[in-house]
Formats: sequence, structure tokens, C-alpha cells
Amino acid sequence: MSLPSPARRMLLVVGTLLLIAPFVTTVAELLLALWREFGPSWCVTPELRAPGNDASFFCAQVFRRPRIPMAIAVVVVLLALLAAGYPAVRWCLRPLRDLVPVIANVGPQNLGHRLKPGPGRDELTVLGRAIDEMMDRIAVGYEAQRRFAADASHELRTPLAVQRTLIEVGMARTLNDDQLALLTAQLLETNERNERLIEGLLVLSESDRGLQTRVPLRLDQIVAAVLDAHRARAEEAGVTIISRLTPRLVAGEQVLLERLVVNLVQNGLKYNRPEGTLEVRVGTDPALVVENTGDDVPPDEVAALFEPFRRRFGRRIDHSGGAGLGLAIARSITRAHDGIITASSTGRDGLRIQVTFPAVDS
Repeated sequence: MSLPSPARRMLLVVGTLLLIAPFVTTVAELLLALWREFGPSWCVTPELRAPGNDASFFCAQVFRRPRIPMAIAVVVVLLALLAAGYPAVRWCLRPLRDLVPVIANVGPQNLGHRLKPGPGRDELTVLGRAIDEMMDRIAVGYEAQRRFAADASHELRTPLAVQRTLIEVGMARTLNDDQLALLTAQLLETNERNERLIEGLLVLSESDRGLQTRVPLRLDQIVAAVLDAHRARAEEAGVTIISRLTPRLVAGEQVLLERLVVNLVQNGLKYNRPEGTLEVRVGTDPALVVENTGDDVPPDEVAALFEPFRRRFGRRIDHSGGAGLGLAIARSITRAHDGIITASSTGRDGLRIQVTFPAVDS
């Protein structure tokens, strides 16, 4: 980054042009004088008829040079300056071209490479810092994707290994009816876990791509339908559902918003306690609040709850298991709807999750 910045080079070129500009007319006049003195000429041979010799022709030896207007001379000088300016422009942009091979060599194998432009404030330094910051974000995203792929592979490998073991046990010996029923139930449970994981990955991938269409939807009606579908499950777990729903429009997709609410409600039921409560509110700002009375979540662990395959191993009244993608999917769906989702401890026991969406004109 020790080369002069493009701005300084351009200032130098512009300054040179300003110094040359007053002499354009002078150079044009000099060009005309040289043309008159040394320019090409042609011989004018008028027909001269000598007395008594009608067929005689001879050259008058009159040489004339064409006259060039001053405007044409000025244009010629300006075109010459323009031709000379092309190398100057390339010279001004050379520092940017020098960055091309450096950036072109950056790839997954060296995402840690940085330009490190220094503390200056010229254009190249600002550009170098912006590129370094962009590389930081790319490296973080690449590492997150790599970790996600590794976690997903691990999550899939574990139930597949269990299935393989159960099948090998069944093939190794003859099973009675009770043992066969137990083996079948375990295989079914493992297969259901795989299905939940794959379904969660598909939903997460779909929401990460963004929304294809946006239509105004009543969030309060979606929440009411989801709560009605989970009331029996809440009664079995001894959890009381409290809802305060006011009309609220959200521009988005019905299926994804339903999945968002389902994930938050199921999470609030799973990590709860007997005789606990699950309070769900729909309003203007925030648009959705889901608060339960489960285990107290330490503040330093709240952010990690939204990472894929991150589970808390506190008390649970629902031990059906899960893929560890519930809150990660909720965050992805919220972002797809241009919203913000946050979580915080209630100060006693439980977790409060707030979702904010942009306002929609009714």
C-alpha cells in the first residue's frame, strides 16, 4: 500500500492538464504554421491554349496547399491529448489493478489472509480495510457453515449407528415377540428422530433462502390456531397456557410463520415444569412474546440457544427429544421476515423470547 493513491495520481494528471490547457490554441497555431510551410501540396494545371496551337497543354506550376480551419487544428490537438491521456488513466488506476492478483488468490485455503493497509485515510487504505472487514465476515460465515455441516453429520451419524446396531442384534439371534416389539419400537423412534432432523434442515434451508412471496397475515390468528393444537399436550404436561392476542398484521408466508410459532410454543412447553405456565402475547411491538416458567437460563448461555444443534440439558417435562434446530429455525424465519428475535432470562425461572416484525399498513 506504499504506492500513491489513485486520487493523488488523478490530481497530478488533472494539474498537468490545467497547465497545458492555456497552450492548446498556441499549439494549434503552430500546427497551422507548420502545415503551411511543410504540408503536402498539389499542382494546379489549368488548360492554356497558345496562339496557333489549340492542342498544347502545359503546367502552370502553381502549387497550392489546402487551408485548415483553426477549429480543426484545436480538435486535432485535443485528440492528441486524449490519446496521451489513456496511459495516464491506466497509471492512475494501477494501484487498484495491483490489488487484483492479491484478491484473486484468496480462497477457502487462506481465508485468514488480510491486506492490513495501515492507519491511513486515503482511498486505497479505506478500500483495504473494507476488504479485510468483508473477509472477516466471510470467514465467520464459512466457519459457521463448516461447523453446521459437521454438526449435522454428527447428528445424522448417531441415530444411523443406533439403527445399524439394532438391526445387527436382530439378525444375530432369534427374538421372541416381546424382544421383536422392543426392537421395532426402538427402530421406529430412531427413524422418527432422523425424520425430525431432516425436516428441520429442510425448513432451515428454505427460510435461509428468503421469502418468495409476501402477503399480509394475521399473526394473532396463526398463534391462536397453534395454541389450540397444543392445549391437549400442555394439559398432559400440567402446563397452563395464557394467551393475550391482539390483531397484528405481518407480511410473510403462512407456512413459515406457523412453523415459527410452533417451534417457540413447543420449546416453551418442553423446557417447563409441572404446574408451570406458558404465556403467549401478540401485540404491536414486540409482535410476539413467548414466556415460560422452566429452568433459569444463565445470561451467557442465552445467545447460544439460537445456534443449530445446541440444547440445554436442564429439567424437561417432555423427553421426546429433538434435533436441536427449533430456535435456530425460529431465528432464520424471523430474519427472512425482516424481523428480530431476542431471548432473555425472566429474572426468576424460565425464558422470555421476543419477536419484532416491521409494521404493515392495514
